[in-house]
Amino acid sequence: MKVISVNVGLPREVVWNGMTVQTGIFKEPVDGPVKIRKLNLAGDRQADLTVHGGAAKAVYAYPAEHYAHWRKELPEMPFSWGEFGENLTTEGLAEDGLFIGDRLRVGSAVLTVTQPRMPCYKLALRFERDDMIKRFLTSQRSGFYLSVIEEGEVQAGSKVEILSRDPHRVTVVDIVRLYLRQAHDPDLLHRAMNVSALPQNWKAELPLRARADHA
Repeated sequence: MKVISVNVGLPREVVWNGMTVQTGIFKEPVDGPVKIRKLNLAGDRQADLTVHGGAAKAVYAYPAEHYAHWRKELPEMPFSWGEFGENLTTEGLAEDGLFIGDRLRVGSAVLTVTQPRMPCYKLALRFERDDMIKRFLTSQRSGFYLSVIEEGEVQAGSKVEILSRDPHRVTVVDIVRLYLRQAHDPDLLHRAMNVSALPQNWKAELPLRARADHA
């Protein structure tokens, strides 16, 4: 397991559907070591801190293995690392194999898996496709956010090591399936509610979605 690419970018103004918006989704690969700090990577920043960034979303990782799927789905798109706005393009980590609460050593930093990514309209803006949000969600290729337990440095080629596994065994894709109402599993929902690393907004939302299935 390793980091294939480290990608950073600062917010820029982009015209989308006739509106000028600020977005930090445009990331570029960088060479050499990059500092992972409590709230972001050096040289990186989010535009709208009401929905992006913060301690539970300090680092966004996306599996390099997913790129083959997207190149097939969207053959007209020129794909390069960082295309999904990820800070870390990884190899050997997958949403169905990582538990929320797993602790990872990435380079010299220690990070905790906190949640999947729920895309906003800026993903559609990035790909210039209105259907990209639905495609992304239903693919279950969400990538995952990480919080920073110990600051450190990372670069392309850095080793990734799983230091500990969360005992509740709720995968990143389990949270996506609960959110999309694809999993009707009271035991899974109960376990998810007990994962300390899962942010409170998810713990508020998931039971509401489960109840809506039975309304």
